[in-house]
Order: sequence, then structure tokens, then C-alpha cells
Amino acid sequence: MLRRLHPDQPDTFAFTPANQAWAEAQITKYPEGRQASAIIPLLWRAQEQEGWLTRPAIEHVSDMLGMAYIRGLEVASFYFMFQLQPVGSVAHIQVCGTTSCMICGAEDLVAVCKDKIATKPHQLSDDGKFSWEEVECLGSCANAPMAQIGKDYYEDLTAARMGEIIDELAAGQVPTPGPQNGRYAAEPLSGLTSLKDFDSGHTKYNASVQLATDIGDTVKRIDGTEVPLLAPWGKANASPEPSNANDAPASAPVSKAPPKEAKSKAKPKRSAPPAEEKVEAKQTDTAVPAGTKPALLTEARAGGADDLKMIKGIGPGLEKELNAAGVYHFDQLASWTPEEVAWADQHLVRFKGRVSRDNWVTQAQALASGTETEFSQRAKKDGIYKE
Repeated sequence: MLRRLHPDQPDTFAFTPANQAWAEAQITKYPEGRQASAIIPLLWRAQEQEGWLTRPAIEHVSDMLGMAYIRGLEVASFYFMFQLQPVGSVAHIQVCGTTSCMICGAEDLVAVCKDKIATKPHQLSDDGKFSWEEVECLGSCANAPMAQIGKDYYEDLTAARMGEIIDELAAGQVPTPGPQNGRYAAEPLSGLTSLKDFDSGHTKYNASVQLATDIGDTVKRIDGTEVPLLAPWGKANASPEPSNANDAPASAPVSKAPPKEAKSKAKPKRSAPPAEEKVEAKQTDTAVPAGTKPALLTEARAGGADDLKMIKGIGPGLEKELNAAGVYHFDQLASWTPEEVAWADQHLVRFKGRVSRDNWVTQAQALASGTETEFSQRAKKDGIYKE
């Protein structure tokens, strides 16, 4: 299937502060020079925040990872887990249509979606709350037919129950995921034939559904406003005090996104401000050491700016940001002292620590002297940053 970016795109994207911190933490999981491996979790987080994956979001993530935009677009367009068009503000329903589900009634579920949401897949309902699509096998064949809504599986569905779930979601309720016919998990429909003492002492729901209901993380989107969600092996915050609607129990209506005003504040424009304005804004941050500000230029010297993308860790977006701040040439970076690197790590680029992490100064020293680095040779050969 041909997958294209949606023609209507927002102007900007920015992670919420909490999601930005989460994304930066994910990058540290990967060894030096392999930060691009974090692209899938970061794109997924962007989709969870916005509901679908926009072009500005793909480019923002690519900038964070020092990747050319086309590399980010290749990943986003290859995997069907990424939604490249707007989805319902409440839920996007994915109906499994592969063999087991098909012979158990998937077509009836699709008919309900067509009747209650829209006649075509990926088309928004009239109220904008829902969208749907048919997908390939989701691996819950023993509980066919089923659908994935948000992060969870709704299994053992009937057409009537699918209609009820859509109505409940529209009313602000969060239907309990998992089997919808009374089954605990995937045991035989006729009842247990072994391990019959299992009924004593187990949780109310199977492990996946139990965790989802305990933390209220079902159709809700991660927008950075929630109390941090712990893995099952975590210890603290087992029962956090709700701080807003998103922290409410799963049985209560769940807010899908922060108010529009708060959301707009969390999305600064991507274009970099003039150098002086940017520096002043950063210097007001007294929470980090200032270091020593390096010499910056108001424009490139005669002959034009150097191709800063030949430095590993600087992609097209970061190059524009550096130029806007007054960095145009390899020899500028090559001359930075440790104190100036410390300042740049905190003030010059939005991902703090990037200058020293990718060792820009050493790379720039080689390039300024006319020596190719391993990365610059590969970048020129492969056309990694060819524009």
C-alpha cells in the first residue's frame, strides 16, 4: 500500500516537557554513534502525544537524532503502526481481518464501524471522535474476532458489543479491555480442562488488562501531564494521588489531551530566533552553569558557510539552528575551549549535552584542517545529507 503524508499538516511540533525528558532518556540507551536506533520509540511517543504522526513531528525527532529527514520519513512510512493521517480524537479502532477473525465475524465488526463511524477506513466520523481501519493479524486468534483500540485488545467481540463499546467511548467512558464474553484470558470457551484450581487467588483480570485498568492507561494518550507510570517491577507510586483528569481511575471518563491553550504553549515554533534573541532567552536560565560564551558571527564569511552536516550529530535542522545562532564554520567549532563547549551544551542547541556527546570540536578540527572524518567520507559517499 502506498503511504503518503497527509496533505494538511500543522506548522510545528514539540514534545511536552515530560515527553521531551522521556525521549532524551531513551537516546541514552544506545551506544555512541547509534542514537538513530531510538527513532521508533521516539516516533511512537510523538504519535501517542498527538494521536497521529505529523511531518513536523517526524522532522523534530530526526533533528534530535541527527538524522536526515528522509531517513525519519522512511521509517514512519514503512511501519503501519504509525498513523500518517489524523485519527479520531477519542479512539482509532483497528479491526483484525485475518483468517481467524474473518471466519469468526470480523466483517460484522467492520460493518458496525462503517455504520457508526465512517464508510471508509481512515475517514473521521462527523464529530471527529472516531476513525477505523482493517488491519492484518494482531495475534489474538484464540479470542477472535477482536480489535485493537488505543494500546489494548478488545477480544471475543460481537457486532452488538462493538457498537456498545463505540457508544461508551463516545460518552466519555473507558470500556474494560480484554475478552468481552466473560473469559479470563484465552482458556477454552467450554471451560478449563486442566489447572482447574486456577480460579483461586488470581487477579480480577488477566495481567495485561489488570495493569491497564490499574494505571488508567487504555485509550488515553500520553501527553506528559500524567503521573509517571511505573513498570510492574517498579516500587514507588503504586497508588499516586490523582493530580488531574488524566490520573483518574480507568472507570472514570479520561481526558484525551490537555486544554488547547496549554497545548499551544507546549509547541514553540521550529524556526530559530535571531542569534541575540536566542542567547538572551537562554541566559535567563539560571538553573545551569553559564560557562563561557564562544564568539558568534552575524553572518557567514565570504565564500559561504561550511557544510556543518559533515559533523556527526548535526542534521539539516540543527545546522539551521546553529546558523541562526551565529555558527557557520568548522574553524569556529574547532577553536572552542572546554568552557565554551560547556556553554554551548547548555545554551546553543535544544538537546543539552549534544556538543560534547558527539565530540563536535574534534570533528571540526579535522574538517577545518582539510582532513575528512570517517563520518564525512561516508556522508558524502552515501549522500546522507544531500539536499
